[in-house]
Amino acid sequence: MTVPVRYELIQRCKDTSARRGRVYTPHGVIETPVFMPVGTQATVKTMAPWELEELGAKIILSNTYHLHLRPGEELVKQGGGLHGFMNWSGAVLTDSGGFQVFSLSELRKITDEGVAFRSHIDGSPRFFSPESVMGIENALGADIIMQLDECPPYPASREYLRTSLDRTLAWAKRCVAAHARPDEQALFGIVQGGEHLDLRREAAEALVDLDLPGYAIGGLSVGEPKPLMYEILAYTTPFLPADKPRYLMGVGSPDDLFEGVERGIDMFDCVLPTRIARNGTIFTSKGKLVLKNARFKDDFSPIDEDCNCRVCKTFTRAYIRHLLKAEEVLGIRLTTYHNVHFLLDLMEKMRKSIEENRFLAFKREFYDSYGYTEHREDVF
Repeated sequence: MTVPVRYELIQRCKDTSARRGRVYTPHGVIETPVFMPVGTQATVKTMAPWELEELGAKIILSNTYHLHLRPGEELVKQGGGLHGFMNWSGAVLTDSGGFQVFSLSELRKITDEGVAFRSHIDGSPRFFSPESVMGIENALGADIIMQLDECPPYPASREYLRTSLDRTLAWAKRCVAAHARPDEQALFGIVQGGEHLDLRREAAEALVDLDLPGYAIGGLSVGEPKPLMYEILAYTTPFLPADKPRYLMGVGSPDDLFEGVERGIDMFDCVLPTRIARNGTIFTSKGKLVLKNARFKDDFSPIDEDCNCRVCKTFTRAYIRHLLKAEEVLGIRLTTYHNVHFLLDLMEKMRKSIEENRFLAFKREFYDSYGYTEHREDVF
């Protein structure tokens, strides 16, 4: 069988578990560690595909749940799969939709067979099973597809987590059996287990036995304290194969990216940069700024003087604040462009620091400049 996605380890950090690598996909090579912009409904909100290419994005994430509901996977398939439908030449990863379904709370019912739920759009009854989710993801045609898993809430009882994990591991086996395009799409498993380290180890070992092309760690950044998330990451990651990509789901703040990379994670995704951009909040090398604040009314400096993105080289804080206050679409387009650039550029700098064996030094420099003070005892 042809392996559609493979990982190449280029260099390890001498002081941490951080690693520099490459992920080879049917739609290009991805330098890792990497941040994947989220294009939930086959679009990164407000951004055109050529803008993402201009920023150097090589892979984006789309959402199975939302695309199943609208416009439907069959229409996407008719349009050439996600790549043809949205005219994106890079790689695509689709999540299983499990997180969205389980977030519906009162609108869904979980059994060992799958999840019955009602569409948040029109209330119509739907059902996700491992088999149906594989069918949807096969039709969408992403390079990397995720198994259906249950993402338990935090906190949850050990009894609940035990049952939930058994279900997720059974679903993983069913996803493998139902996956119709293994030569073209790489199916990743998802390590769950909540805050219990022994359950995390059990999950990792069981999924590794399936010999999947890659592995994700899920169920984190769902309300648990950050030090606990970092402890779980540090414990779990070594149980995943060194020759396969490791993906931390739903994490994208600068500090979490550093902590994840330090603990051996290769891939990240999060809606954070685009979501906060729509509220006028931007990343800068000196920390986050809320451009709608009155103090930027007559500030004619760039968003970030240390940034070389097109927005920072062209527009001022005062102008972008005016656009945001006037509810002009260009305002959120510019803040989104900058925020996505900021995280992609940050990952590029991390990759270079690993190559130069100065990852921890770069991390300290960034934390000092950004204004991070918390987690330092845990980190250093």
